This record gives sequence, C-alpha cells and structure tokens, in this order.
Amino acid sequence: STLVLLNGRRIASHGLKGRSVDLNSIPFAAIERVEILRDGASAVYGTDAIGGVINFILRKDFQGNQVGLFADHTTEGSGNIYRFNFLTGMGDIESDGFNVMASVSFKKAEILRGIDRDFTDTFQPSLGLSADTRGTPFASINDRFSDPNNPRSSHYNLVGSGLINPNTGLENDVMNVLALPGQPGCDSFDLMGDDGAALWNRDRNTDVSCAWDYPRASVLQQPVESFDVVTRGTMKLTDNLEGFIEFVGSEVVSNKVFEPNQITPWAVGNGDWSTGGGWYPSTGASYQYIVDALSDYYGADQLNIGAPIAYRWRCMECGPREIETTTSSYKIQLGLDGVYGDWDYKVGLSRSNNESASELGSGYHYTEYLKYVVGTGLISPFLLPDQSQTAEGLAALEEGSARGVRLFGGKTTLTQFDASISGDTGIVFGMDDGTILVAGGVDIRKEEYGFNGDARSADERLAIYGAPFDNGNALAGADRDISAIFVETILPVSKELEVNAAVRYDHYSGFGGTTNPKLGFTYRPIDGLLIRGATSTGFRVPSFNQLFNGTTEEPYTGQDLADPRDCPNGVIDPAVAACATPIQPTRLFGGDVNLGPEESTQNSLGVVYQMTDNFSMNIDYWDIVIDGTIQIPGFSDLLANYDTFEGNFLRDASGEIQSIDLRYINAGERNTSGIELGFIADGEYGPGDWALTFNGSYLLEDKKKLLDTSDFGPNLVGTHSRGNIPLRWKHTLNLSYDYGDFSHNLTQIFRNGYDDEAPPGIAAGDAAAIALASNYTGQVGSYLIYNYSMRYTGVENAVLTVGIKNLLDRDPPFTAHQNDYSPGAAFDPRVADPRGRSITLNAVYNF
Repeated sequence: STLVLLNGRRIASHGLKGRSVDLNSIPFAAIERVEILRDGASAVYGTDAIGGVINFILRKDFQGNQVGLFADHTTEGSGNIYRFNFLTGMGDIESDGFNVMASVSFKKAEILRGIDRDFTDTFQPSLGLSADTRGTPFASINDRFSDPNNPRSSHYNLVGSGLINPNTGLENDVMNVLALPGQPGCDSFDLMGDDGAALWNRDRNTDVSCAWDYPRASVLQQPVESFDVVTRGTMKLTDNLEGFIEFVGSEVVSNKVFEPNQITPWAVGNGDWSTGGGWYPSTGASYQYIVDALSDYYGADQLNIGAPIAYRWRCMECGPREIETTTSSYKIQLGLDGVYGDWDYKVGLSRSNNESASELGSGYHYTEYLKYVVGTGLISPFLLPDQSQTAEGLAALEEGSARGVRLFGGKTTLTQFDASISGDTGIVFGMDDGTILVAGGVDIRKEEYGFNGDARSADERLAIYGAPFDNGNALAGADRDISAIFVETILPVSKELEVNAAVRYDHYSGFGGTTNPKLGFTYRPIDGLLIRGATSTGFRVPSFNQLFNGTTEEPYTGQDLADPRDCPNGVIDPAVAACATPIQPTRLFGGDVNLGPEESTQNSLGVVYQMTDNFSMNIDYWDIVIDGTIQIPGFSDLLANYDTFEGNFLRDASGEIQSIDLRYINAGERNTSGIELGFIADGEYGPGDWALTFNGSYLLEDKKKLLDTSDFGPNLVGTHSRGNIPLRWKHTLNLSYDYGDFSHNLTQIFRNGYDDEAPPGIAAGDAAAIALASNYTGQVGSYLIYNYSMRYTGVENAVLTVGIKNLLDRDPPFTAHQNDYSPGAAFDPRVADPRGRSITLNAVYNF
C-alpha cells in the first residue's frame, strides 16, 4: 500500500470504502510539486506506507492572478478531458507579514464507451476470445424442466427440458430463433454473434444459440466531474514564527455506466406463473412467430404450444444501468511553523472529512413492473431489427423506473494532531567532526467510518431488479485511535559515510503497539560514486471494510463446478460418477473482525554514479516481504488446495456442500523484488540545450504463499493476474530540447508483454476449443507509445503548451482474458490507455 499525503499530512479516505484516498479530490491545479518516497515505510509519515509515500505539496505563497485552461481531445472522438483553474493571491510574507491565496478548479472527463473503439471486439474466436453471455437483445430461449400437471414447481414452458436437433440428434437446451435456418442470423443485431461456447468449456450443443458482446457495450472511461477549492492564509507572527490556516474542499460526481440489464423470468418471476409473472405469455404479440420458427425446424410435436416461454433477454429498452456517486470532502488545517535557534519545529491540528452517496440512474426498474410488462406481453423480448416496442409498453416500462433511489452512502472522518522538531544537535560524531542531525515528533489521530444502505423505510423497500444494494455492510459507526512517536537521526561517520537511523512506535486501538525501525546509509568512496542502502519494517492494520463488512451470500450459477473433495480442482468429469453432476453452492463474502495486521520488511541497495557533469546513472535493487497479507481467498485457489482449506467448504449433515467461505483472510506471505535503473544526460546542441532522462523498472520476483505453512507458488512476473499485472519490464524515456521561447519534449513509454490468461476451454485442453482458437498464442504483446509536447513562452505572462499523446495512435495489445474477472475487453486498461491518440492544449496566463 502507498500512503497518499497532502502537505505531508494525512487526509480522510473515500467515504464508501474507508480504505483508500480518492485521488479525484486532490486539487491538482494548486499543486506546487510532488514528493515520492520509494524506500517503503517511513518513520516520519507512517509505518503503514509499505509501498512508499506520495506527498502532494500545495502552493503556499502566491501573489497575483493566474488562469489556466486545459483540453485533452481524442482524435477518434469521445473520452475527452477538460480542466479550468483560477489562482489568486496577495501579500508577501517577508515584506507584508502575510499571504492569502485561493484556488478554484473544475475538471470534466467525458464518457468513453467500448463501441467507440474497434479493438474492444470480443467476437474473435480464432484468437481465443468470444462473448460468453446468451442474454441477447433478441432473447435466447431456455429450457426448464417441464410438467403440465405441476407447472409451478417444474417450470412448464414452451420447449420443456430441451429440443432434439434434427440435424445433430443432440438436445438443444438453449436456442435463439435468429440462428435457425432461414432466419436473419445472430449478426443481424448489433453486438450479437455466434456462441463460441467451446472456449468457455461449456456444453457443445450451441449450434443454434447466439451470444452478445456485453464487454463492447461497457464503458472504458466513466464520466466524472469535479470541483475543488483551496484557500490558505499565512501570517508572520514573529521573526521566527508563522501561523497558517488552510482549507481544501471538493465535490466529485462520477457516473458509473454499465450495459443494460439481463432479464430472465426465473429471476424476476421467482416461480410466479400467474398472468404477468415474468414468463413470456402465449398472448404476446411475438409468441406465434417463435412457435412457427421452432416448429419449422424442430417440429411442432416437440413443443408445449400454449405454454409460456423461458428466455434470457438483454433489455436494451431498459437503457444502460447508471449509478451516480457524489463525493464531498474537505480538510481544515491549522498550523505553526517556527525556528528556535538551530531547530525547526512544526505543530498542526486538522480535521478532514469525505462523504459519499450513490443513487440509481437509468437502467434499473422495480422487479414487479418488469415482471408485469413482460409477463403480460406489453414488452416483447423477441423483436426483429425492424420492429419496435409499443408506446404503451414503453410507457409502462418507464413507469417502473427506479431512478433516484439511494443505494448506499458512507462517511470517513480523520482528526489529527502532529508536532515535529528537527535540527542540528551540535554533538560531534565520527572521524571528521561532523555533527548529529535529529528529527522527532508525535502523531495522534482518530479515524472514524460509517456506512449505510437503502435509505427507504422498510415498508417502501420494493425490490429493484439487479440493484446492488449493500445493506449487509451497513455500519452505524466505527472508529480507531492511533498514537505514534518517532525519531530519526543522521550520523556523519566520516566524510564518505553517513548513516540514517529511525524508529517509530505506533499504538492502534484494538491491535496494540508496534515498533518499526529503519536503518540506511550513503557511502561515497570516490568522487562521483554514491552507494546507498536501507532496511525497514512496516505495519498495516485492516481497513474498516475488511473488518466489519457483513456476510453476503451469492449463489454460484455456473454449470462447471464439482465437489473438490472427490474431483481434483472441482472440475466436472462425466466419466466419474461423483464428478458428473454440477453443484451450485452459495458463496459467502464479507469481513472478519478477527483479521490481524500485515507486517512487512523492505530492503534496498543501490549505486549512483556521476561520470561527468553531464551524465549520471543509478541502479537500485529492492525487496519487499509482506506477511499476513489481507485478501479475499481466490475461488480457484480454494479448489486447487482443498485439503488446506477444507474448513472453507461448509457442508450439511449429509456431506453436501452448501456454501463456500470467501471472506477476508490473513493469507501467507508475498515477496516482490526488482531493480530500478535510470540515467540523466544533458548538454548543448546548436542554439539550445538538450536533456535525456531514462527510468526503468525490472521486476524479478512476485511470489505468494496461501498460508504460512504453504510453499511459495510460482513466480507471477510476466503473467496475467486478476489484481495488478506484474510486468517484467517497463520504462519511460524522455528527450527535451530548449531554445529561446520554445521547449520540446518527446517521451517514449514502454510496457513489456506477458503470458495471457488462457480461455477456460483451452486451459482444460479441450480439442474443440483449441481448434476454434487456431491463432491463439497465449501471449500479450508489448505496448509502446510516444508523446510529444511543445511549450511556448514568447508571450509576456503566458505559457502555451500543445501536445500529442500516443503520437502514432497505437492500439492496446490484444488479450483474451476473461472480462468478468479483469477489466477491459480484448485489451487491458492496466497496461494501455484505450483513449488512443489525443491532442492536448494547456494555456496559462498570469496577470
């Protein structure tokens, strides 16, 4: 984890999660510089900074006025970004004894949909990628067990338990009329195509079914608007003491947009076979068309004509699902900065708050309305491309909209007092009469978190289809008190050798105390050569969510799971009786109040060599070991290690699995290591100056243990992951050239390729899947782009910068990973930017 700070102090985490800082609330327009601490936990800022520290430093002494405009416009359209900021200030600290400044900014990121970029196409079976849902805009017809004498319990329906295909002699349990001979075909609808079930290791009797490219219908960049304000007043109280008050506030509105809901009668109807029960009725306008099409191919004798239809339908008329989240945050900081002799001291008191609330937008409807409009035939799931719903049906659907219903909300609050002092002790140390430098301080804070679910009263809580309410995680309020004391010293052993030693003690309510030291050194054996190293430990307690989230249940609906006690890895095997029938247990998710902290050790060793005044290079080795990692156990990990996690499979008295526990655990150990290297070169060429900088990262190892008693798993570097992708190599190379009023920058960004996630059918060695994916390589290619910018300062008081991102308009590399578990469709946004080439313009004017 990386600790995010504002002016060296903490801010409240996001209200909905209580875990991470909302970067959208950072006032980037008012930032003066960014400090990055890479060597792990900091004895000064906090030992929970296992992954380092990012410290955003705001402007503090601005005079005059400044207006800025920024635009980032894609050449392919959509996904544009705009920003406006205004900064004003007055007063000089030294001459006037005060300074007052204020900044306001507005930012807007527009939506980018999958359909806006060609590379998001998931109908590429030859490359190992195929859409995996039969919930199509022209509905698929599903089987259900059929018994006319007991329709409620046995789901009596038009196609019974399936129809025998006259061409193959096999039973089709899912079919789409469009795929039948003489019909328009699956691709007659946008984003529909043939069902590549073999790639998903599903049943093969799918020659008459269609699939829908829901990943292409998803959103690649969610629309976000943010407004923030920063005000700061500083007063010189004495020659050696300044006091200040600072306010930072923001409001961020994000609108998460998803593909339209998939509707099935067994989900909306819940077994209700009455009129309007959700099953498409024989009185529906499209019923006879379906009967005729099925009769022509399968024969009318196979149909239960007059029985309702079971379907799986993508309700395009319902509209895209939207969840709008409004996040308001503020931080008030009071502080004193002073000098006493050879000592600098700082005292601060702050309170920050982050409050978020989410409500439903379009695409969500009350379940009873959906059940009624389809179950009475007012809305038809079976309309051809040239057909449309009736005005009456659309009006009834709109009447059932749940737009505006609040889903959930959360609030975090952080109250902090800190004090620090640093300076020269005057104590002589070492062989060359250097003096010891010391810094120390205290940090006392209180963290509070609350979360609430559905705000409607109990008698108003009508069911809303597919709405992700989170009532199970409602938490009236939780808090923790943290107090810390730290000291850091620099020991000048000699002119060549300097040792840095630090220690920090933190006490967390509910977890007790922890002491974490850090020891580092710098050694200069000859001019131009510096050797550096450090070792430290870290400590991170679980977030409020990880501790207090309630247990939620989610049924496993797949047809590919067998009992792992009898079947290796829980894989279905028709040849083994105990493994032939799929099971569908309930999966349990949530927090665990018994979670312990993560503990870490960080080590680094490196060299900096300045060969000439115009060239220096560096190389650093680092290693991080985290013990007791807090994570949700992977479903596949539990199945593959059944003997270790047998207790997570909860059985009834007969021995049948009823549920699988996937709540947070303290897992084993994670070990990552790598090498950071770079160089800086500069010089003169012609009328100007050039500079070349390079920063690269080579990841050596990323290994995990499921438990302390387990062996390490394989090295994950260079392989697909459903978390962060551990790329083997990545770098940034920048060339700049300045002359006169012009400055040019050309930047190369490179991301190494990696082993792709294999489609389930190929992973299982299925011959049909392997044949279908004839061009599947199992590799994701590298990603290389260039950015260019030019800055012009020839107009008094103004700076104009124009640029081109992704100069060559490089598409992201193709990947066949499963979209349900990793972001992106046929690409991965963790590696590549889906926006493509864009033109940027940044104008700043001072007056």
